[in-house]
This record gives sequence, C-alpha cells and structure tokens, in this order.
Amino acid sequence: MRIAIIGCGPAGLFAASALHDNHFDVSLFEKFTEPAPVGSGLVLQPTGLAMLEAIGLRAKAESLGQRIDRMSGKLAPDGKTVLDIQYRALAEDLYGVAIHRSALFHILYDAVTTRRIPIETNCHVLRTEVLQNQALRLVTKNNAAYSTEFDLVIDASGANSSVLQATFPQLSKSDLSFGALWTTVLLHSFLPTTLEQRYVGARKMIGVLPCGTLAEPAHMPNHQEESGENQLATLFYSIEGKNLNQWRESGLHVWKKEMTTLWPETEPLVAQITDINQLTYAAYSHHTLKPPYKDGVVFIGDTAHATSPQLGQGANMALLDGLALAIALTENRTNLQQALKRYTRLRRAHVSTYQTVSYLLTPFYQSNSSLLPFLRDTFFEPVTSIGFMNRFITRLGAGMLGNPATALVSQFNKSKGHQ
Repeated sequence: MRIAIIGCGPAGLFAASALHDNHFDVSLFEKFTEPAPVGSGLVLQPTGLAMLEAIGLRAKAESLGQRIDRMSGKLAPDGKTVLDIQYRALAEDLYGVAIHRSALFHILYDAVTTRRIPIETNCHVLRTEVLQNQALRLVTKNNAAYSTEFDLVIDASGANSSVLQATFPQLSKSDLSFGALWTTVLLHSFLPTTLEQRYVGARKMIGVLPCGTLAEPAHMPNHQEESGENQLATLFYSIEGKNLNQWRESGLHVWKKEMTTLWPETEPLVAQITDINQLTYAAYSHHTLKPPYKDGVVFIGDTAHATSPQLGQGANMALLDGLALAIALTENRTNLQQALKRYTRLRRAHVSTYQTVSYLLTPFYQSNSSLLPFLRDTFFEPVTSIGFMNRFITRLGAGMLGNPATALVSQFNKSKGHQ
C-alpha cells in the first residue's frame, strides 16, 4: 500500500513514523519550501505522551518539555480561584508535559528523517483525483498532477486544508468569534509546573504556560545568552477577531499596561515584548467530519476535527488519530474500506465526546456572555471540590475520558501480528 501524507505538522509527521514502523510505503508532502513549526506552546497530556512512547519518542519530548502538575484559573484582578486541576487527583505519578511546538516539531521531524521517509517540499496539494484503476493522484497548484500514484491519501494539513474543501465542498464550518494572541518569552516569576490563567468574565483570558526549552538555542528578546537561562513560556491573551485592528491601532503600550494591571505578576514577561509583531493572532473554527474519509482520502488531526483550544486537546487528539489509523491499516492491509471503517470506530467515541464538550465549554471562557461566566465563577469551584467531580474534571482535562490511550497502545502492539 503506497500512502501519501499531506502536511508536516504533528499529525502528519507522527502518522508517517507510526505507519513506517508497521512497514507501509509512506511519502510526505509539504506546501512550504522548508517544513517548519507553527505556533507556540502546547500540553502533551498523558494520552499524547502514551502515543509518543508507542513509537519511542516520549523520552525526547520529556527532555525538552516541562512537566505540568497543575492547571489553575483565577479571576482578574481579585484572584478568586475558579479552576484548579491537579493530575495527582487521579494518580501520584500522572502529569502532562508542556512543550514548545518547535521542540515537538524537531522531535517528530528527526524521527521521520531517521526513518528515511521521503518528504516532497514546495508541493501545495489542492485536491486529489481518482484514476480508472482506483489509484489516487495528487493535484497541486496550477492543476499540475503529481506523477506518482497512491492507494491512500492522508490529509493532515489542518483546518484550512485545500483538500478538505475540495473533498467536502458543503462542509459546515463554524468560525469562532474569539481567537488568541500568543508569543514566546523567557519564564520568570512563575511556577514552572503550573499552567496559570486569569479571567475577566469571558471576554478576556490571559494565560502563562511554561513550555521547556527549544531543540536549538533560542534568540529571545532581551536575553543574555551567557546567563544560561533558556526556560520558556507561552503567553497568550484571548481577543475577539473583530477587535484585532482596534487593538493594533491602540498600540503595544496600551495592551502592556492592561496586562500588568489585570495581572501584575506578568510584568517581567510583558517587558520582553518590544514589538507588536512579536504577538501572533490565531483564529479558531469548529467542525467534525462524519465519517472522516471519502474517495480514498482519510483526514486526521484538525483537518478531521477542529475546535477551540480551550480543552488543550488538539495535538493529543492528532497523535491518537495517527496511531489509530496505523492500527486499522495494519489489521486490514488488503481491504482499505474496512480499514477506514475500523479507524472511524476506534476514534468515534473520543472525538465525539471532546468535540461536544469543547463546543459547549468554550463560551464559558471566550464569549460576550455575562450569564455563562457568572455561572462558571459561582458554581465551578465548589462543584469541582467534590471528590468524584474533581476526578471527572481532571480526567476530562487530561484527555483520559474513555481511557483511549491504553486501549490504542494495546491494539497497536497486537496489530504487529498482522504484518
């Protein structure tokens, strides 16, 4: 089975290694001249760490990342606690690992190059076409057809995928009104093992995520390299998309003053931002493919299920997709349709649960509602202080509802008997 994977993000790179290890002929296609990471920090939950461990990459991720034991949310500026998730509520040795996207990219990219998986760069795939022999061909910009034929195409190119739009032209996508500004700074004055957030209703959310180090030395603003400091943090600030131009016109100094007024402890982080272009805006949308395949193309990661990052599950779900697809294809090497149905069944419950919860939960943290944050601030903390509710919320935040990682790793190991 010849497989083309579109996109060199975490989903595509991970799937390439997992499939290669199960003896599939895999090629990667990337629209940029050089594959590169996009974004700042993220949290590898226990689910994502288990996926990396399945292909031998967990130790590398932990060496560059930062162990996270707690997720804390408080109101600004009074500091009332409305969110407190501690992994130890489930098990003493349970934790997440926050990692910069650049570090995760290098780990996954090195795994691909070590395995000698070919990567075709500067190849912007617009759509696929099915040939008379049922093989697939990639069609790139200017309607140029890539000469190699494939038995399966995996689209891992993200929520704005051209192939997704061509395959599902009637797909209903909901653009979320709120996005986030983010940047990477040196970590100062914050606990390295805690993701901290501050809320002003649901209109404003500020977060500090310690995220370890880069795979290569970083050249950070106001950073003295001889100091030896290289622990990083992602600083993010939610903002409604329609207010982005007004934010830019107001000037960086206005935003910095607001940040330090709402959360004075961020001053040493905010001080490192000297140019408004150090802040990047990320917009979000929501869609879920049912089923996540059509005409010989299967979709994984954000291409299959995009949503707000409020639950922080995006990268973890992408890795789960990659392993599930490797299992399904290995078990059904001679029947592609059965393999794609198997992949869908393996991921259906987890994807449905987290897409639904994320869609319902996001307005409590990013919206113009007054009622929803009032309910959050009034009831969330006392409800989650109840033992079984605390464990449920922790399991939800850790991506462990339904225990998908344990089941997938077990099946991945068993699937090797089908090779």
